[in-house]
Order: sequence, then C-alpha cells, then structure tokens
Amino acid sequence: MPDQVSVDSNANVTLKTTNGIEPAIAVQTIDLTRQYEDLIAVNHLSFSATTGTIFGLLGPNGAGKSTLIKMLTTLLPPTSGTALIDGFDIVKQPRQVRRRIGYVSQMLSADGDLTGYENLLISAKLYGIPRSERARRIAQSLEFMELSNAAQKSVRHYSGGMIRRLEIAQSMLHRPAVLFLDEPTVGLDPVAKRAVWARIQALRGEFDTTIFMTTHDMGEANRLCDIVAFMHSGRILVQDSPANLKAQLGPQATLGDVFIHYAGTAISETVEEGDWRNVSSTRGTARRLG
Repeated sequence: MPDQVSVDSNANVTLKTTNGIEPAIAVQTIDLTRQYEDLIAVNHLSFSATTGTIFGLLGPNGAGKSTLIKMLTTLLPPTSGTALIDGFDIVKQPRQVRRRIGYVSQMLSADGDLTGYENLLISAKLYGIPRSERARRIAQSLEFMELSNAAQKSVRHYSGGMIRRLEIAQSMLHRPAVLFLDEPTVGLDPVAKRAVWARIQALRGEFDTTIFMTTHDMGEANRLCDIVAFMHSGRILVQDSPANLKAQLGPQATLGDVFIHYAGTAISETVEEGDWRNVSSTRGTARRLG
C-alpha cells in the first residue's frame, strides 16, 4: 500500500511507496470535459488514481459524478479531453478499455425473474468466458460474495444488499483491472452497507483490483477509500487521503466538514432498504437526480 501522499497545485495526488518508486496509474483524466448545450457537467478535469487503490469521488447529486463515470466507462463520449484506463485511451481505444473494466451502475443490472446463478451465467457468456471455465468462475464469485446459499433463488426475492453484491459479482467475472462503482450502496441500510463494504475491501485485497467509486456517503468514503476527491459543479475542489483532508481542518474534523469548507454546502443521502421494488425505485430516483 502507498504510504506517502503529495499534492500539487492542481489538486493532483501523487502516491509514492517507501522506496521512492511511483506506482502505476490505473485511471488518468486529461482535461476531460462534457458539455450539454450551456451546461458543463464535467469541467476540464485532470486527475489520476493509482493502481490497486480505492479511489472515492464524492459530491452531491448533480455534481457530475455519474457523467464522469459514464465517460470513463466509454458509455458517453467526452466533449473534449480524454482519459486513460489501465493505459488505454477512452476515445481512441474504447474496445481495449471495455475489456479491462467492470462497471456497476446505479440502475439495476440483475434480472429479478432469474436466479443469481442464471444472472451470472448470462454475464459470463457476455464477457466471453470459455464454456469450460464458466461454472467454476460463477461458483467462485458466488462464494466470494457470500451468495452461494441464494444461488438458485429468484433475485426478485433478494434483499437490496444481496442484489448489489450479485451485481458486483457480475462485473468481476472477467477479472477486470479497474472496477467502477456508481453509488454502490445507495438506498441500503447500515447493515447491508457494511456487508457490501466488506466485499469491496476483499476484492481489492484478493485481486489487487483498482476500485473507482462515486458516493455521497461520507462514512463510506472514510471507511473504504485511500484517496477521495470532492466534486462540485463539474469540478474537483480538493483531493487527498481522508486523514490528510480532515487534518487540515483540525483533530475533530469530519469529511463532511471538509466538503462544507470547500463547497459551502453539505451532502445529503437517501436511505431506503427493502425488497426488489423498493431498491428499483430508490436507484431510479438516485439516477435521475445524479
């Protein structure tokens, strides 16, 4: 793990190991911009995320987080600028980028009428995992996400936390270098959140996966992220480790205090755990607001 952080005047963070060698960069944006007529949703962003870390992008609904992650996953073309994912350009090399990423969006990607196993089987086919490898890879994913006992159960009867863990399992079947999570615990209650957090941390530990996540949950960012960047009105206001950001304001400061200090406003969150219908409704609302 990196143990030294330096920040330049443009809020770019450079991580260095104790031997002074800079680690590889998994995600790098270069003047990345997305504009909708008169609205600049993402405004000339240049930052980087180091390989093997959990990078958190924090901000309120409407800050531009989801627009940014859609560009990084090649779902939305930038108006100008570009980004490199595991060394490949999102504009010039989108196919190579897609082979190296996993993506869990705010919207439901699991089919409620299928079992957990059936959902994973479809994903395995879409990712081109060889037929001889599929059953083993699916079984590993179910066990890793602690869903083995629910593998043959209809996803419509899963809890919100179980659905999210299944979706993460779907996105990891092909062992991507970078996993993008857009509000991974939106709408979940505290118990379900902690279960998802544990699996996210285990993914990084087991596979050295770089995890790039958006959130507006300060506790989540503080618990999971090596580096956090605060986004507001399409721009990144500040970027550093949670500990360094809090230390700048004093020993009792929270990440919420840091955001208020830089943005002049607070971030609110929605909590609504429940069944398939509630999860679908909550995530749909979050997506529209985001």
